[in-house]
Amino acid sequence: MTSSQPEETHHPKTPKPASAPESTPITTPPAAPETYEETNVHEVYEQIASHFSSTRYKAWPIVKSFLQGLAPGSIGLDVGCGNGKYLLVNPDVFIVGSDRSTNLAKIASSHQPHSAIVADTLALPHPEGSFDFAISIAVIHHLSTPDRRREAVQSILATLSPSGKALIYVWALEQSSSRRGWDETNPQDVMVPWVMRTGKKVAPDGSITQPASEKTFQRYYHLYRAGELEEDIKSVGGTVLESGYEKDNWWVICSRGDSLLPRASEPIV
Repeated sequence: MTSSQPEETHHPKTPKPASAPESTPITTPPAAPETYEETNVHEVYEQIASHFSSTRYKAWPIVKSFLQGLAPGSIGLDVGCGNGKYLLVNPDVFIVGSDRSTNLAKIASSHQPHSAIVADTLALPHPEGSFDFAISIAVIHHLSTPDRRREAVQSILATLSPSGKALIYVWALEQSSSRRGWDETNPQDVMVPWVMRTGKKVAPDGSITQPASEKTFQRYYHLYRAGELEEDIKSVGGTVLESGYEKDNWWVICSRGDSLLPRASEPIV
C-alpha cells in the first residue's frame, strides 16, 4: 500500500489532488492497533483506491535502479504494491504483488504477466527463503506500533533466499524542505489527509467552476527519524547493505542475514 514522497505529482491526464490540509499529531497510542489500522489505513485505501491510483504512475529513481539491476529471471515480491506501478519496470524479472487493499490489488492485477494478491504484510502467504528480492515502498509506516513495524520488516526479510535483497522505503520525519515542512521537532505519529474531489460543476457558460463533491480522509503514518529503519532491520536479525534519503523518504537495501528471527505468522504453503 504504497507509496508517499509524501505525495506524487499528478499525471497530466488525471485529476489533480486537492491541496491537503495540515496533518494532525497523535498523542495517544492506539489501544488495539489492528482495529486502529483497519479504520485509519485499510478502510481509507479501499475508498480512495481509484483516485489514489490515478496519482501513482512514476517510478522513483532508486526503486527503478534496484529493479533494473536484478539478474534476468529473478523472482520477487512487491509487498504493499498499491496499483502495481513497479511490476512492469523490469520485463526480465517476475514480481508477485500483494496489497492489503482489495481494490488496489484488483488494479495491480491488470499488469500481466505479473500477479497481485490480497495479503497482510504481517501474514505474507509465501514460503520462507524462496525469493530473490523484495520491495516494500511506503508501506511499513502505516503500522501503528514499533513491534508491528519491526514484525513487518521481519516478515519481508523472511521471504528472501540467503542471497536475496530487499528495498524498503518509509516516510521521513526530516522533511523541512518539503511542502509539509516536518522536521525533528515534530511528532512522529500523525494523521495525514487525503482530499478526494469527484465530478465537476459546470457554469451556465460551460466553464467548470469547482468539483461536484469533496471528501477528506485521514490516514495514519509513523514518520521515521534518521537511522530508525536501520535499527528496526538490525533488531530482527537483518543486515543493512545500503541506506539513504530520497525525496522525503528513508530507504534501506537489506538482506535476511544469518540470525534473522523467525516469523510470527506461518506462511500458507
